[in-house]
Amino acid sequence: MSSTRIEPRRAVPLTFAVLIAVFAALFTLTAARGAEHDATGHDHIAPTGLPTAAQVAFHDQMRKLWEDHVTWTRLAIVTFADGSAGFNATATRLLQNQTDIGNAIAPYYGTAAGQRLSSLLHDHITIAVELLQDAKAGNTAAFNDAKARWYANANDIADFLSAANPRFWPDATMREAMKEHLDQTLAEAVDELNGDYQASVSDYEAIHVHILAMADLLSSGIMHQFPARFR
Repeated sequence: MSSTRIEPRRAVPLTFAVLIAVFAALFTLTAARGAEHDATGHDHIAPTGLPTAAQVAFHDQMRKLWEDHVTWTRLAIVTFADGSAGFNATATRLLQNQTDIGNAIAPYYGTAAGQRLSSLLHDHITIAVELLQDAKAGNTAAFNDAKARWYANANDIADFLSAANPRFWPDATMREAMKEHLDQTLAEAVDELNGDYQASVSDYEAIHVHILAMADLLSSGIMHQFPARFR
């Protein structure tokens, strides 16, 4: 079947990403105070008021995990679009990242929660591969079905995270973050498949900025929910 050119959905404006970056920055600036505030309500702040080594390490770990997520996703898109023999190895590494992200939250929410997040993220990737296959084959009906399931899965991920930390990860915020991630990634994939390589590169730049803001939101939320773990 000949391929059908699907018009790309342009990456949405970065308003949300900027808002979340500011929100996360405010969390980070106050993280040291929150981490050093004990159950009796007394503050034990270092004279500098700087983040602790544990806070910095966790912040960087979360950024690395989510940068891996979008980096390996992009490589999977590019190798798939090119028909590269490297696609399978790239997809395997991308799926490992979903396990790594689940493992990162397990110390705070438990092994079962970590496995559940990994499972949801695994579906996020496998459905995305379906989208690539359907778009390349020009199967519009299958593409639309996979797209609906992909966005439903994104809501499941957002709902799961919000339920774990509703104060710092409001459901509406998490749903919007996941939707923006999908909107941007879909634009990137369609542009790459359509041979609009400059647009695909620009899409990835927006994806990268957004995912760092999202990673900061996640790390700051955990640090605020479990301050004693980051002293």
